[in-house]
Amino acid sequence: MSEFTFEQLCEAVDGDTVALRSVTTLQPAGGIGDKIFPPSYAVDNNADHKYAVESRILADGTTSDTVLLDSVASQANRAELALQNGLRQKELSFPAPYVDFKECAGLVDYEELTVLEAPHRIADAIFRDSLLDGTLFRFSDIGKAVTEATPLNATALFRYSPTSLLFGMWDSTGPKGGHGSKFQRAYVSEIVGFDAVIGNKVKSRIDPLQIDKVSPDDRVFNADNDELWTPDPDKAKKDKKGKPEYASRGSESGEPGQPSKINHGNIAPSIDTESGGVTISRAVQTTVLSFATLRKLHFRDYNDEAEGAARVAIAALGIAATAYQRKAGFDLRSRCLLVPTGPARMETLDRDGSSNENITIDTNHAASLLAKAVARAKNAGIGWEEEEIKLVPAPKLIELIRRSRKSPTE
Repeated sequence: MSEFTFEQLCEAVDGDTVALRSVTTLQPAGGIGDKIFPPSYAVDNNADHKYAVESRILADGTTSDTVLLDSVASQANRAELALQNGLRQKELSFPAPYVDFKECAGLVDYEELTVLEAPHRIADAIFRDSLLDGTLFRFSDIGKAVTEATPLNATALFRYSPTSLLFGMWDSTGPKGGHGSKFQRAYVSEIVGFDAVIGNKVKSRIDPLQIDKVSPDDRVFNADNDELWTPDPDKAKKDKKGKPEYASRGSESGEPGQPSKINHGNIAPSIDTESGGVTISRAVQTTVLSFATLRKLHFRDYNDEAEGAARVAIAALGIAATAYQRKAGFDLRSRCLLVPTGPARMETLDRDGSSNENITIDTNHAASLLAKAVARAKNAGIGWEEEEIKLVPAPKLIELIRRSRKSPTE
């Protein structure tokens, strides 16, 4: 495989290349046949399981029962966090506005939330309800520019939040509501398991204390935060009618006030047929970075050279996202650790559907491509913001978070 040069990247974005595609074959870390656990979803009562299973047509025309192991949205989130790691390690450089919670009493555990963590990126309500230099974000100069940004005039997003252009954004939380601008994803990735066979999961618990059900007169009650629970009704929290509150926050099974509600007692052996994991023949991650999507972005008041340089910079961010996400690995969730069976296969796709020679890009090379793209855009007069964009949560947002953290009985 050959190295993808900066000149090739510029030619691909400006020319006839439709996309850059990366295909990685994966297997469970435990080996072929080891059970893995996909994400589960809420389903109706008639469903056999909680997984996203469907038949897909393969390249040879046959079909396979597949299971979704990581969705497009989840893959985007993982790529964003991988980029954030590169940013914090000072290997990458691009604007990433953030909301700083470190000086908010009781909320310091949030630390800093960046656009790479906010569900709707810079259009998220977290940014909308935060202050930039003492002004609500949407009423600040940057916020107003973001609100007015469109695919035909995406300069503000490129300058202040280029990852929002890469991963897509719908500005539905701003002043325009549902009429806010929509930006198509240029980066799309998904992990799918093939030849999926749904399994069962067993569960049980043996309590070494052998605590069993108690009579109605011996039930336990909710207590304050220091004690959590108490067998003494006089020390229990009281409900709105002044009666002692039975403990009710533990196991889903059992009646209020029973030991299971404070996580004591046995759990009878049972079989879970709805979310018992799967076995697969293989998993495949398919990542597509669409240059065709980037060509839909325009930057008003800039010439063709500057517009091209901006698109190349976003493409370089996408390449970095692909490389850094692969470096982060495929530990998707508990009992779903996947490993590649070989190096990632990356290729460019032309307008006629043909693919060119396979290329290789690691994190060092991706960082170099991004640095060159940023310099080119800056020389063309469309460089992005180099100073940090720090917001703080507005008092109303702080109060809302604090209220939500209170227990229902407080």
